[in-house]
Amino acid sequence: MKPMRKLTIVAALICSMITWAQQTPALAQKGAFTIMNATAHIGDGSVIENSIIVVEEGKITTIADATTVKMQPKGRVINAEGQHVYPGIIAMNATLGLVEVDAVKASDDEREIGTYNPHVRSVIAYNAESRVVESMRPNGVLMAQIVPRGGRISGKSSVVQLDAWNWEDASLLTDEGVHINWPSSFRRTGSWYNPGPIEPSKDYEKQVRELTDFVNNAKAYNATESKTGLNLKYAALNDAINGKQTVYFHVDGEKGIRDVLNFINKNGIQRPVLVGAREADKVAKTLVAMKVPVLAGRTHSLPSAEDEDFDLPYKFPKMLADKGVLVALENSGDMERHQTRNFPFLAGTVAGYGMDMEEALKLITLNPAKILGIDDKYGSLEEGKMATLFISKGNALEMMGNVLTHAFIDGREISLDSHQTELYERYMEKYGLEVKR
Repeated sequence: MKPMRKLTIVAALICSMITWAQQTPALAQKGAFTIMNATAHIGDGSVIENSIIVVEEGKITTIADATTVKMQPKGRVINAEGQHVYPGIIAMNATLGLVEVDAVKASDDEREIGTYNPHVRSVIAYNAESRVVESMRPNGVLMAQIVPRGGRISGKSSVVQLDAWNWEDASLLTDEGVHINWPSSFRRTGSWYNPGPIEPSKDYEKQVRELTDFVNNAKAYNATESKTGLNLKYAALNDAINGKQTVYFHVDGEKGIRDVLNFINKNGIQRPVLVGAREADKVAKTLVAMKVPVLAGRTHSLPSAEDEDFDLPYKFPKMLADKGVLVALENSGDMERHQTRNFPFLAGTVAGYGMDMEEALKLITLNPAKILGIDDKYGSLEEGKMATLFISKGNALEMMGNVLTHAFIDGREISLDSHQTELYERYMEKYGLEVKR
């Protein structure tokens, strides 16, 4: 090979590596900064129309009405007049960083082989340099619950912030919950192009019994002081059984939900959460009495039955919230990783179908933080909490208004660039159009 040709190939490879590289994570906050004159959406349902927010050492030290509190700004001043400040959005039940390209097997690490995998830890497979993860931040999605998929027990989820060098730096809450995929009590016959009727699943009772036996065996194993050998799978369920970890039940349908609630009672599950939970509104009183939160399934979806209202997915979270259930949103399904950037608009859709806009904001900020147990640090704009927030030119829950100018994770100002913004600028320049950021 000629030297010049070798040099050209090396240069091309270097350019390719640079093109694929993620932005360098932001440095720790140095010095205070103050956000002035913005409309602050606190995240707990309240709003401060003309606010002053002071951030020092990564935390909010002051948030108040600028018209009534007389104080001088500290450090750098960001004049956000006419703009809006929101707490960072938390994407629940996401697989960000576990798969980069579905068709490339080497980049797919969202599930493990086998049926019962409570010992699997999603966080160690999390790719902090994922370009998909990077594309969440321009829409205000700054944190995520990373969840494994597959099997009857998928494994353990963790909470990460979306601007980090590696999974250790990204982790906010490690191994916070175990995920159980409850058996389906019904199955759809036919094919995708010619669906048949829905009928009861013949294996449902058998599958429930197998899951029950596995949990009972794990309880017996962990209660035994003199163990003959190490069983990683049984040992991994110990914290969930003892109430130190949350147990997430991925379940749909009234019968399945009632059976899950019965399972929770019989096995003394102290921190249960339902995920998806279609038809949970039919057992809302029981959910409230048992204090079981719900991660409502994807808002941007079609009704699952012919006799359901066309707008049921849009109003389902409000139906639960109105009955007193603690509700947050999740977005699992087709193209779920890339669709995670739509979390603010899922809440916006719920607001468009009857819920107050500030209550809808809670579905993706404070309520997820409460379910995860991190509401003492995240989920709302309050003094003493971490400064994980963003500034938007308009209503962040609406597509036209969600235009971010600044974003911060623990007080660090992060990049809002991504592969999509680079392409946008490239082609706007190509056609001689003004770049609007």
